[in-house]
Amino acid sequence: MTENNQYIDLFHSLIQHKESEVVEFKKAERSFDFDDLGEYFSALSNEANLRGVDFAWLIFGYDEKKSTIVGTSYKDGEQALNNLKHDFSQHTADRLTFREIIPIEVDGKRILMFKIPASPRNIVMTWKGIAYCRDGESIKPMNQSKMDEIRGQAPAPDWSAEIVPDATLDDLDEVAIAKARKMFKKVHNRIPVEEVNKWTDEEFLSKCELMVNGKLRRAAIILLGKMFSDSKLRPAVAEVTWTLRDSKQEVVDYEHFSVPFILTVDEILAKIHNLTLREMPGGTLFPDTMKQYDDYTIREALHNCIAHEDYTLQQRINLVENPGFLYYANGGTFIPGTLENALETQGPQRFFRNACLCKAMVHFNMIDTVSRGIKKMFTNQMERRFPMPDYEIDNEKKEVAVRIYGNAINERYTKLLKENDSLTLHDCISLDAIQKGHRIDEEIAQDLLKRGLIEGEAPNYTISIGVAKASKQLPGYTKAKGLEKEKLKQMVLQLLKHAGIEGAMRDVVYDYLKDVLPVHKTREQQLRFVGRLLVEMDNESLISRDGLKWKLRSDSTENISHPTE
Repeated sequence: MTENNQYIDLFHSLIQHKESEVVEFKKAERSFDFDDLGEYFSALSNEANLRGVDFAWLIFGYDEKKSTIVGTSYKDGEQALNNLKHDFSQHTADRLTFREIIPIEVDGKRILMFKIPASPRNIVMTWKGIAYCRDGESIKPMNQSKMDEIRGQAPAPDWSAEIVPDATLDDLDEVAIAKARKMFKKVHNRIPVEEVNKWTDEEFLSKCELMVNGKLRRAAIILLGKMFSDSKLRPAVAEVTWTLRDSKQEVVDYEHFSVPFILTVDEILAKIHNLTLREMPGGTLFPDTMKQYDDYTIREALHNCIAHEDYTLQQRINLVENPGFLYYANGGTFIPGTLENALETQGPQRFFRNACLCKAMVHFNMIDTVSRGIKKMFTNQMERRFPMPDYEIDNEKKEVAVRIYGNAINERYTKLLKENDSLTLHDCISLDAIQKGHRIDEEIAQDLLKRGLIEGEAPNYTISIGVAKASKQLPGYTKAKGLEKEKLKQMVLQLLKHAGIEGAMRDVVYDYLKDVLPVHKTREQQLRFVGRLLVEMDNESLISRDGLKWKLRSDSTENISHPTE
C-alpha cells in the first residue's frame, strides 16, 4: 500500500476536529454492513449539500470514543474497492458513488477514507430509494422539510445570459449574423421567410434572446462576436484548441480558434483528417466506403462542449486528434449526472448551465435540448459497427471528456454487430465495454451469458468463443484472451532463471510478457495482472520476493518447461 502524505495529514486533521455532520468515524475492523454503508453515504452526501461543502468523509479503522487507531481489513485490495464503488452506484440517486476510497497506513495500521460527494444541486441523495440524514450521532430517514430545502435550491445563475456592458452591434460579425438568420429560418420554417428578412439585426437578436433592451448578452459574443471581441468576456475564456498527435503522443500540429463559434466550428472540424475507409481486400470489416468519423457525431460532440462549457473556469475547450480516435474535453460538471441518465432520459433536460447560450444554439440548429444528441452519437457508432464513445466524467476536477473512435478495436465485436441485427443499443454498449476490458453490471452480464454472447467469470468476461468460431476469428480471440496462465508462469520461470541472483522487477517481467497478455486490457490492468501472477507464484513456492525484485527459488528449476509446450 502506497502512503499518501496528503491524506495522512488530512486524517490527522479530521480526528483532531472529531465528528461533525460531514465527518463520521467507524471502527469497521473486519466488516461493515453494505446497506448501513449506503445509508451513511446518503446521509453524509445530503448533509454536505445542505452545508455548502463539496465532500463529506467516512473513515474506517478509527475508534473515536477511545481515540484509538484500530485499523481495518474491510475490502482489502484495489479490485475489491473498485467493485464496491461500482456496486454502490447501482443503488444511489443519479448512480453517484464514492469520489475516492483511499487506503492509507498510520502507525502500521490500514485506514480507509471514503470521500463522499455532496448531492448535486436540487437532488436529494437516496439509498435504495430512501433519503437519509444525520440526527446527532444517528442516521435516520430524511424528513420532508429537509428534502424540500434541497429540491428548492435556486439554480446557479446563467453566466451566458449576463449583459456585456460595453458591447454593441459593432462587436458582432456580419457573416456570423447572416448564417444565424439562415439557420433560424431552417429551424423555424413555420415563420414566413419574408417576415424574418424584415427584422432588423436588433429585432432578430432580441427574438433569439441574445439581446435585451438593446444590450448584448455574453452568449451573443460567444456565437456571433467578431474576432478579438471575446476580450470583453475576460477573465472567461472562449477558445477551442485543436491538437494533432502522432502514435507516440508527440504534438505534430496545433491551432487556437475563438469566436464567432457559429463560423469557427466549421474551421475546426476541417482540421480533422477524416479519412475514407474502404472494404479490405478479401475481408468484410467495412461493408461500404465510409468516412472514418461520422459528420454528425464529431460536430455534435464539439457543439456540446461549447454549449456546456463552464466559462467561469477560464479553461480552453480541447479537441485532440489522435491516430484512431478524437478526444474532446470541456470544463464543468456533467449536467445529466451520469451517462446512463443521458441515454435513458425520454424528455428534455431539466436545466442547463448556459441556458441562454443553449437556447440560441437550438435556434441556429447547432444542438437540441431534448437529450437526443448523445444517444444519437451512440446509435451512429453502433450502426457503423465502431466502438462506442467513451465518456470520462470528473466532477471533482470539473471536466467532461469524450473519445470518438474512428477505427475498430476488436474485429469480433465489429463482426458480431454486423451479423446480429437483433442487438439493442444497450447490448452493444455492454459488449463494447467488454471489448475494452471495462466492468459491466452483473445482471447485464448474466443476460449476455445466457444468450451466448459472452463467456468467462466476473469481472473478466470476453466475447463468447462460439461467436469467435462462427466469425472465424479464433486466432484473434486467443490473442485477446492472452496465453493461458500456466504458460505465462513458465515464461516467468524462464526469465528469472536467466536473471539469476539479480532477479527482476515487476516492470521487467511485464515487458517480457506484454506481447502475450490480453490485448483488451489497459497497460495498468496488465500490470496489475502481472503483479497478481507473481504473488500467486510466490504462494506456490515457485518464486520469492526480495524487496522490489522477484527471484527464482533454488528448487524451482525442475518446474521449468518450454513456455509454448
